[in-house]
Amino acid sequence: MGEGPDKGYRLIRSKRRTMAIEVKPDGSVIVRAPFVVPRSEITSFLEQHENWILKKKKEIEIRLREAAGTDRLTSEDLEKLKREAAQRIPERVRFYAEKLHVSYGRISIRAQKTRWGSCSAVGNLSFNCLLMLAPEEVLDSVVVHELCHRKEMNHSAAFYREVFAVYPEYERSYRWLKTHGRSLLLRLPE
Repeated sequence: MGEGPDKGYRLIRSKRRTMAIEVKPDGSVIVRAPFVVPRSEITSFLEQHENWILKKKKEIEIRLREAAGTDRLTSEDLEKLKREAAQRIPERVRFYAEKLHVSYGRISIRAQKTRWGSCSAVGNLSFNCLLMLAPEEVLDSVVVHELCHRKEMNHSAAFYREVFAVYPEYERSYRWLKTHGRSLLLRLPE
């Protein structure tokens, strides 16, 4: 990192077997390393991953800039989105559940800061009301993703075969969420 072994990162030693680097939301760097690894090896590890660290810091900087220029939704806006989602999402769930030949339990609509959807072990589904601000195909891709967990409760190759069999455009919608999803999440009230 070019700042010396005692500057630019926080070192946490433990009984772990491997080294890992974490870039926190404030841009600080944490290195986790086994007790037995010498400082020189940690410095070398950081130098090998310098580009990755810089990339992560840049992403954080962009997110902070986006947040500064983002109009936050009001509680009234959120309630309106939740009502709209409560009408539209169950329709899409029914449509794709028939295609997949799966059952499901309760459907919940929430304003979540980190998730677009989830599926519990018993088949209850939860969706983020912010999906109402995304293109229709993105909403459908999240619905298909969660319903496919009724067949595969993981993210294995078999799971993605199910997803792509029903929704071949999944990759494009996934990329849209990776690119634009953060700006939607930043609209949530603090």
